[in-house]
Amino acid sequence: MSAQPILVADDVAASYPGARVPAVASLTFEVRAGDQVAVLGPNGGGKSTLFRLLTGELNVGGGRLDLPARRCAFVPQTERSRLDFPVSALDVALMGAVSRMAWWRRPGRADRKLARASLKRVGLGDRMDASFGNLSGGQRQRVLVARALVQDAPIVLLDEPFRGLDAASTELLEVVLRELAAEGRGVLTATHDLEQARGADLVLCLNRVQVAFGPPQTTLRREVIERTYGGNLVELGPDVTGVLTDGHPGGAS
Repeated sequence: MSAQPILVADDVAASYPGARVPAVASLTFEVRAGDQVAVLGPNGGGKSTLFRLLTGELNVGGGRLDLPARRCAFVPQTERSRLDFPVSALDVALMGAVSRMAWWRRPGRADRKLARASLKRVGLGDRMDASFGNLSGGQRQRVLVARALVQDAPIVLLDEPFRGLDAASTELLEVVLRELAAEGRGVLTATHDLEQARGADLVLCLNRVQVAFGPPQTTLRREVIERTYGGNLVELGPDVTGVLTDGHPGGAS
């Protein structure tokens, strides 16, 4: 791992326009090249707000946030993507090139080559010309990952990327994320799944303020999970705790 962090948050806070209280506060953490970070927290706990800060959609209201010049690539939940545009999987992947170009430029031959290679990398080399809206949910999610690969940012943000995926798509995506970290990118994944969080290098627990940050072995203690999720905990059996998400138990511990 790099000795120098590629992302530094020092007591960062942020509010939405017109809000009386911060949406997030007390964010203090570092991400180094090669780190896989699970961002854990309830709905409304600040995971999306953090990602908006990191992509520049929301201004820092306090503290210090140091980011790479090329910012971050963002992979949204596929269910929030528009499906009615007549674009192919290749078209969507190629959109990743736009973020690193001057406004007057258009993607060229090298960008199209990178987009094709990125689709092959996520297992969609045979679906490049397929309509994005006609792909399965897992395939659309992988196209959005390919778009982030084309963006070629040092930090990749993923908003619950495994939600609704079948086992095959989940396994393939996990491999791609490990490869990105091995290449020296920082990978931050918002999740409700405690088991997925345990597989990360670091865990950032949020509930409007930073609850904890560190390796999963020391961070995912019961008291931390209780502070992170509050009443959204359910006993599933002896020594087993689950997180309630939208009324259903999430990952078990």
